[in-house]
Amino acid sequence: MFDFSLFKNLNLHESSDFISALSEIAEFKTFPKNHIIHASGSICSHFYIITKGIARVFYFKEEKDITVHFAAEHDSITAIDSLIQRKKSKYSIETIEETETIAVNINSLELLFEKEPQFERFGRLFLQDLYIDLVERIDDLQLHTAQERYDTLLSKKPYLFQRVPSKHLASFLGMTAETLSRIKGK
Repeated sequence: MFDFSLFKNLNLHESSDFISALSEIAEFKTFPKNHIIHASGSICSHFYIITKGIARVFYFKEEKDITVHFAAEHDSITAIDSLIQRKKSKYSIETIEETETIAVNINSLELLFEKEPQFERFGRLFLQDLYIDLVERIDDLQLHTAQERYDTLLSKKPYLFQRVPSKHLASFLGMTAETLSRIKGK
């Protein structure tokens, strides 16, 4: 059985029954550094809980690679547009380091929810956490300066600055690599 108790953002600490059932449908997967876990243009059928390593969600716009999300240990990652709507995604997921995950297939999870409707609460809480992260991300990009976005990310996730290439951090922060370099130098 996987140890899901570490994953605070999944709100699983309340139900050993759900943890046990989730363990039955989960699969341990390891991916090498710089590996595409999910490619844009395809349907994403899994969400991943990272137990070791770091990954990012990104897309291409005008031949530029735009990072929209990072996930490290104890975080989840997926192409949420595709996972929910069952359509081809514009997003890709790439590992930045060798990454170990617990993969959960959405079809298996939905069957579990059908069989055990009381577990749907955990799905709602999971989506609620994703929504809150998305709203905070939009607010960051629209309401804050480059310096403020940098300071917020540095305070919330300082480990990213040691583990993620600057080009991906700059893209995520909505700034050029030069602007990021200048802000870091202050």
